[in-house]
Amino acid sequence: MKVKLLLLALSLAALQASAAEAWWPQFRGPNASGVSDTAKPPAEFGPGKNQLWKVAVPAGASSPCVWGDRIFLTAFAGGKLETHCYARRDGKLLWKRVAPADKLEEFHATEGSPAASTCATDGKTVVSYFGSCGLVAYDFSGKELWQHQLPTIQSPGSFGSGGSPLLAGGAVLVNRDQAGPCSLLAVDLKSGKKLWEAPRADVGPGFGSPILWKSAGVDEVVMSGSLKLKAYDLKTGAERWSLAGLPSFTCTTPVAGDGLLFFAGWAPGKEANTMPTWAGMSQMDKNKDGALTPDEMKGTEMESFFRSLDVNRDGKITKEDMDSLAANMAKGENVLVAVKPGGKGELSEDAVAWKQTRGLPYVPSPLHYRGRVYLVKDGGMASSFDAKTGKVFYQQERLNAASSFYASPVAADGRIYFTSLNGKVTVVEAGGDAPKVLHAVEFGERIAATPAPVGNALYVRTATALYSFGK
Repeated sequence: MKVKLLLLALSLAALQASAAEAWWPQFRGPNASGVSDTAKPPAEFGPGKNQLWKVAVPAGASSPCVWGDRIFLTAFAGGKLETHCYARRDGKLLWKRVAPADKLEEFHATEGSPAASTCATDGKTVVSYFGSCGLVAYDFSGKELWQHQLPTIQSPGSFGSGGSPLLAGGAVLVNRDQAGPCSLLAVDLKSGKKLWEAPRADVGPGFGSPILWKSAGVDEVVMSGSLKLKAYDLKTGAERWSLAGLPSFTCTTPVAGDGLLFFAGWAPGKEANTMPTWAGMSQMDKNKDGALTPDEMKGTEMESFFRSLDVNRDGKITKEDMDSLAANMAKGENVLVAVKPGGKGELSEDAVAWKQTRGLPYVPSPLHYRGRVYLVKDGGMASSFDAKTGKVFYQQERLNAASSFYASPVAADGRIYFTSLNGKVTVVEAGGDAPKVLHAVEFGERIAATPAPVGNALYVRTATALYSFGK
């Protein structure tokens, strides 16, 4: 009898271990950490190398969301917003569903997407968010469970939505920052009904996702925004604390580890030659009337940024628009900051464990892994700091991947995976006093989505395909 019980216990333990390896439930995996403690993806991979399968996928910037034998993506296909479900075994499309959008949110033609938000799942329900229409939930067979329709969002600069939903405490939490009133929304996971909505009147809009942080025994939802980092009570949405001194424009998501909370971000405006000026822009003013119209900017490198520079949205760009933009950018502080737990109200410098101001990322979120914080900034420069003290192990070391970075770094099995926008993935050994490159591969096309290490595989979404790599 004892032998049978022992065998049963071992079998259950094996099943639990297997289940733990088979999930990457949201943007950047567990609690948006970017870390899998159980996955063992291949160190060497690429098109044709340790490739298990490859399938064509529609356009979209969302990252793979994985649970069990399913992979979920959002997509923009034929002018429609869709949720796709693929089989992990062979990449077969199991089902796709269209979201009920009457119109599309404005989004940047090359830098944004109306299908940018990554799905989130608890193993039973998968939730998709679209800035165009709101939330929709399905079971794993593709049956729609509920909708929570929301007004079409107007993102700052008309870049399109960027944040992804978080599932925590039976709630779905969504970044509803926008050019109008900003908020953090919570709806019930089972019913889709609104639980609470926290206004963010004193914070500018950001593109990051919320995370859960247990601070001094309290479950807090933490989300960045322009100029401030804020925390809310998970149950009620009441604001618990706020930390000023952030960039004027935030794209990243914070991470937690070693008892601290880490935020890292950079925005143009604080450094010379990082923002266009009216003096430079006015050269395109063909009729010399002191205003730029879309026709005057047509065919220039600034054409696609017209809406983001038209601050007052009157259909033209003037010196007043550029001065207003520059003034707002100048308010921000580019920083990597480690926040202590237990804070309340407006936090002072005493709540900050340490700071760094070099090597900061624009879009990729920070990574906490094995006692260190890792960053990657545009140009392919990586940095590594001691999580508890901020001690520099290395800073702005080149990865030979000279490009912008939209995908965030992820870690598994002692390795860090950095993915550039031009399609190069660089694998670096964790630790050390310099980034030791183990492998680098070029996919030959744009990669904006963050890879997902799950089990013995690595899932990579490019502009046109979804890959599975493993042995």
